[in-house]
Amino acid sequence: MSVPRDELLFDAVLHPNRSLGRAGFWILMGIISAVCMTGGAIFLSLGAWPVTGFLGLDVVLVYGAFRLSYRSGRLTETVRLSRDALSVRRISPNGRVQAWDFQPYWLRVELEQTSTHTNRLTLSSHGRRLSVGAFLSAGERVELAGALAAALKHCRGAPAPAC
Repeated sequence: MSVPRDELLFDAVLHPNRSLGRAGFWILMGIISAVCMTGGAIFLSLGAWPVTGFLGLDVVLVYGAFRLSYRSGRLTETVRLSRDALSVRRISPNGRVQAWDFQPYWLRVELEQTSTHTNRLTLSSHGRRLSVGAFLSAGERVELAGALAAALKHCRGAPAPAC
């Protein structure tokens, strides 16, 4: 069985995980706002009016931190393997696109254990190295490395198309 040259043998789109959804975010912001408003009202009634401004600043800063976190969650990495190339395309939150191509027959998938609970997934070929899925959990990187290594093995084992 021959594999067509343009057939995708592996296709993964990677996104950072954000565990708090939109509804949860607004509920949390409502709770934080209510607590800060209640505390502000208490401090205002005791004559400590400057504290009220700091509690309002807390709400603004928490909101800003969550918005930045959600913005960084728009990062996308696409890993595609065809018979001719393994391509990685990274789209940053600001829309900047970076792309890398590797020849699959020389590509190595390396999963480096960096500490007890973390690892790094690296693609390397001909002196070039690329870290992939840095935003994934350690377990997700292990799964990705296994799936990608299996797809590369399949790609290398497929017979060459007739010329």
